[in-house]
Amino acid sequence: MAKYLISFPSAAMVVPDGELGAVGSDARAVIDEAKAAGVYVFAGGIDEGVPPVLVAADGTVAEGGYPWAPQLDGGFTVLELPSRDEAIAWAARIATACRCGQELRVFGFDPRS
Repeated sequence: MAKYLISFPSAAMVVPDGELGAVGSDARAVIDEAKAAGVYVFAGGIDEGVPPVLVAADGTVAEGGYPWAPQLDGGFTVLELPSRDEAIAWAARIATACRCGQELRVFGFDPRS
């Protein structure tokens, strides 16, 4: 079993006026299905109202993230699944619910973590 990250940036989610409530309901329904299937690990979205900070190795804190990196925002789901094909199927369900494409990545496994 591997853990898969299914995600989208905020800009990808363009929802027509009046549909945001339905998107939320549909997305929560897919998450409920993942929980019922026993594959759910975590889901959530970046709170864009809270700016990031960069914490250095010496503990100093600076406002903002890495200046050279793209902004990190949007929604994220982590599922534990037996195959990439199943991960693609779940990503498709989430894409349908959120009305936008989803990026799929697999986490590397470290048996000591």
